[in-house]
Amino acid sequence: MRRRKIAVAAAFCLSFFIGTLLNLLCAPAGFHHHQEQRRLQDETDAASLRPLLQQLRERYEEVLRYRDHRATPPPTSARILRPLERRLMDLAQPQPKWESNKVKRGSVSPALGNNKIDVSLRSPRLGCQDIRNGSDVRYLGSGYTKAVYKSLLNGSVSVALKSVDFGGHDIQNCVRDYGTLEDCYRLASFKILKEMILLQRLQHPNILQLYGYCYQDSNDISDTLTTITELGSPLEMIQLLQTPWEDRFRICLSLVRLLHYLAHSPLGSITLLDFRPRQFVVVDGELKVTDLDDASMDETPCISHTDCFLEFPARNFTLQCSAEGKCQNMNEKRNLYNAYRFFFTYLLPHSAPSSLRPLLDVIVNATGELRWGVNEALVQLEKVFYLYQSGLYLPNVTDIPKGEYKEVPHAVVAEEDYRCWPSYHHTGCLLSVFDLNEAKDVCRSHSQCQAFVWTNQTTWTGRPLVFFKTGSRTLVSALDKTTYLKLTG
Repeated sequence: MRRRKIAVAAAFCLSFFIGTLLNLLCAPAGFHHHQEQRRLQDETDAASLRPLLQQLRERYEEVLRYRDHRATPPPTSARILRPLERRLMDLAQPQPKWESNKVKRGSVSPALGNNKIDVSLRSPRLGCQDIRNGSDVRYLGSGYTKAVYKSLLNGSVSVALKSVDFGGHDIQNCVRDYGTLEDCYRLASFKILKEMILLQRLQHPNILQLYGYCYQDSNDISDTLTTITELGSPLEMIQLLQTPWEDRFRICLSLVRLLHYLAHSPLGSITLLDFRPRQFVVVDGELKVTDLDDASMDETPCISHTDCFLEFPARNFTLQCSAEGKCQNMNEKRNLYNAYRFFFTYLLPHSAPSSLRPLLDVIVNATGELRWGVNEALVQLEKVFYLYQSGLYLPNVTDIPKGEYKEVPHAVVAEEDYRCWPSYHHTGCLLSVFDLNEAKDVCRSHSQCQAFVWTNQTTWTGRPLVFFKTGSRTLVSALDKTTYLKLTG
């Protein structure tokens, strides 16, 4: 029995010794195999994240260029590539050549240094505390990159809050491709940073005002950015088509004044690559551009005229290549043609005063053919504005009888409305006129008109608003109005 125990113990010790020896002999190969697998995985992760890091670097450098007002470096290749006119949100990029292979799965944006870029050119009026104290926050809408909210500050001032939309197209596509939310957020936030810089550098009545901004932690990401801007109403083209010509002309005049400023801005000629009505809002009747993240101050380089190809859905243009190797006025011509196809062709001629229509037709045709630059377009629209505001557009005819009217001071016809188009009132005929003679002409041209009420209201041009009525049976007292009754036979 004792020998059996000794034999069992010896066998156990021998098996343990042999197992240990085998492990020692085989371990280096297994360890090296594991290390090789980790190295291959790291290289795979690095390769998959390199396009994202390249885009982050490009966006980061773009923000710094606009902050420091530096031009794009000239191309190193002799072959000039046409600019790809697309939104900056598109994440698909050609595979770049990398300087470093040490890109690891996880956050890659620290390679750019501090992500919180100082973009404030002046002290902001509003900040994080104002946002926290705001009330009645409402979601207004979102695009590919940003979400916009309305907030009431100090119980009296409504502002717009813009931030990256974590459920938007840019973030969702980026996370799907690269799997890192923080870096995808950084990529999208650079567009807001660029817009902030442009809103500070470009000061014009038709550019939305930036009131301030706030960096705060959100969605487990540090220093997420929210901008605080002026609040405007979305530009609804269908609704705008139903407004009086005077208001539609104001939109077009505001737009050309804006484009003239962008063509001669402190940063050089600025083009709006994403030029659509939804990029604009209306504030107190004035058109204002609100989205500048896809604006560009880069001039298109060229070697020959064929490099200066301007392409639109309906037609194309070839511009001149200057001696300096830049396409002449391409930025302003792109803006001007987009203004023609989205605004002028719909808003300018229709229901305009008959004497102004020939001039308006010339403006529409010249901008649609790009025969003019933005300077001439502004001169001609300012001419229309002067003729309209001064009353010089009215025909100088004195032999047409205006009819006899009885003036009734401090009185108004309370009812007896009729509809006309376009009117400032949805159930009555409320029109602007230059003077009393034009009001009489309008009443004479409307078969229903038997009276009109001169109100104390004016339009943006200073023209009085007049209510036209079918009769005077409901004449009542009103201190600030005057009624004119048409006399018969």
